[in-house]
Amino acid sequence: AAARLGVRVTGEIAVDFPAVMERMRKLRAGIAPNDGARRFRDLGIDVFLGDARFRSPEEVEVDGRVLRFARAVIATGGRAAIPTVPGLAEAGFRTNESIFNLTELPRRLAVVGGGPIGCELAQAFSRLGAQVTIVHNQPQFLPREDRDAADVLLQTFRSGGIEVRLDTELERVEVEGGAKVLHLSRKGARDGAREKLLVDEILVAVGRRPNVEGLGLEHAGVAVGPQGVEIDDHLRTSSRRIFAVGDVALPFQFTHVADAAARIVIQNALFPVKKKLSSLVIPWSTYTDPEIAHVGLYEHQARERGLAVATVTIPFADVDRALLEGESAGFVRVHVEPKKGRILGATIVGRDAGDLISEISVAIAGGLTLGALGSVIHPYPTRAEAIRKAGDAWNRRRLTPRSRKFLSGFLSLRFGRIGIM
Repeated sequence: AAARLGVRVTGEIAVDFPAVMERMRKLRAGIAPNDGARRFRDLGIDVFLGDARFRSPEEVEVDGRVLRFARAVIATGGRAAIPTVPGLAEAGFRTNESIFNLTELPRRLAVVGGGPIGCELAQAFSRLGAQVTIVHNQPQFLPREDRDAADVLLQTFRSGGIEVRLDTELERVEVEGGAKVLHLSRKGARDGAREKLLVDEILVAVGRRPNVEGLGLEHAGVAVGPQGVEIDDHLRTSSRRIFAVGDVALPFQFTHVADAAARIVIQNALFPVKKKLSSLVIPWSTYTDPEIAHVGLYEHQARERGLAVATVTIPFADVDRALLEGESAGFVRVHVEPKKGRILGATIVGRDAGDLISEISVAIAGGLTLGALGSVIHPYPTRAEAIRKAGDAWNRRRLTPRSRKFLSGFLSLRFGRIGIM
C-alpha cells in the first residue's frame, strides 16, 4: 500500500517524490472529465470552445461566432494573485497551479502567504522532506480563522520543523549562485529586523484574483469592483440579463460554494422564485493536519452585528477517541445566542474537523439549538462526541442558581436531602 503512494518501506523508509507527483497527476486527470466538455455535450448542452467577449447586454462572441442570449452567467473563475515584488518574476516562482508540475523535490522551499493554500502546501512539502519556511505579512496566518485555532496549527508546524515568519514582508528577490534569495523585513522592528532566506523554489500563495480581463464586460454594462464582478444577493450583475458565480464574483472562493451558487443561479435565471446567496449556510475547511473548519459567525462578527453571544469550548483532550488515537490537539468551539441556544457559528480544529463541521452546519440550517445536539446519541468512541459534550455543557450552563435551588428543593421533598452539583 505504501508503495502505491510513493513511499518506499523496504530498507530505509524514503519518499519517492517523482512517484508521488505522478500518482497525483494521474488522479487529477481521472477527475478532470467530471467538468469536461464531453460530459456536458452528452447532457445535451451546446459547448463552444474559444475566447468569449460580450458585444452587448444580449450578445456574446466566441471566436468570431455571435451568440444571442436571454440570460448569461459569468463563471470564469480566478487565478493566483502575484505580489509586486522586485526580482520575483526574474527569479521564478510557482503557484498552486504549477507547483504540481515539479518532478524533483526542492530541498528548500519558501511559501509566500499564510492563507489556506499556503498552509496546506507548506505542510505537504515539509512531510515529503523539504525544508519549508512560510513568510506571512500579518501577525496571524489563516487571518480569517479563530486565533486559538490558528495557534494550534502554528505549534504543530513549528514542532514539525516548518519555519514560520509572521509579520514579515518580502522586500525583493535575487538569485545568487543558483539559489533564490528572499530579502525579508520584520514589521514594527526598529531596525527592520532584516534577514536573507536562501531557497531552491518559491511558492506564491497570497490569494486569488478574479478573471475579468478581456471579457468585454463594459459592452454588457457589467460593473466590476476590487473583488471581481459585482453581484446582488440573487447573483445578478448590474446588467439584468447577466449573472455571475464562482471565484469571479463570490467572497467565498471554495469549490463547494461555487457549486451551491450555481444551483441558485439556475433557479434565479430561469424561474420566478428567487433564492438568496445570504441564505446559504457555508462551512469551509483548511486541509492541514490538524484540520481547521468553520461555519457561521465568529464571536467578533456576532458582536459587531449587535448580537449577544455565549461560547462553549470542548478540548479534544476531553474526548476519549482523541486520547486513544493520541491526537488530542484542538477543540470544538460553538458560539450561541444566550437566550434560546441558537447556534451562531462554530470552529473545529483537530483530526477530521472538515467532516465534523457538517453536523453543526446541518443544525444551523435546520434551526436546531446547541442544547438539542446534546440530546442526540453519538456513537462511542468517536471524535464527534465533542459536539455532544458541547451540547451537554450548554444545557448545564442553562441551570441557573435559581433553577438549581428550585430543583434541589423539589428533589429533597421527594427523596430527602439531596445536593444538585
